[in-house]
Amino acid sequence: MSASPDHQTDPTDVLRTRGVQVTAQRIGVLRATGRLPHATADEIAASVRTDIGAISRQAVYDALGLLVDKGLLRRIQPDGSPTLYERRVGDNHHHLVCSECGRIDDVDCAVGAAPCLDAADDLGYRIERAEVVYWGRCVTCRNAATGTETRDAKPPDATRGEP
Repeated sequence: MSASPDHQTDPTDVLRTRGVQVTAQRIGVLRATGRLPHATADEIAASVRTDIGAISRQAVYDALGLLVDKGLLRRIQPDGSPTLYERRVGDNHHHLVCSECGRIDDVDCAVGAAPCLDAADDLGYRIERAEVVYWGRCVTCRNAATGTETRDAKPPDATRGEP
């Protein structure tokens, strides 16, 4: 797996580096996923339309599929959620999902050199990647339930449209 592309890097350069033909739609999708971590295809399409005007749903799906295949985007689908896309690729990070509001946060691999890649029995596979999803209740939802506020609570992920 490759290192995550810098979100500040010009999308044109990112595409060319991977040998991908540069189009307004692909640039728009890369910019949108840089702004909207863990976004659905519909959220990405709406963001791209704001930037470049009209874009078909199929063009967004085509661009997403190609960018995932080229290792520029990561596709994730936590249980019970729509497919989500993110620009953070190649670092074996995992996700925390709030079972109440649906908020999703990135979390680095536990400790050491990706211990999650050491299965109890690998059955002869050469394991290259693990997708770990932690489920629980975020600080905001826990505090709402108890009526308290915590200063260090992160706000819900604005890209998901959560409260």
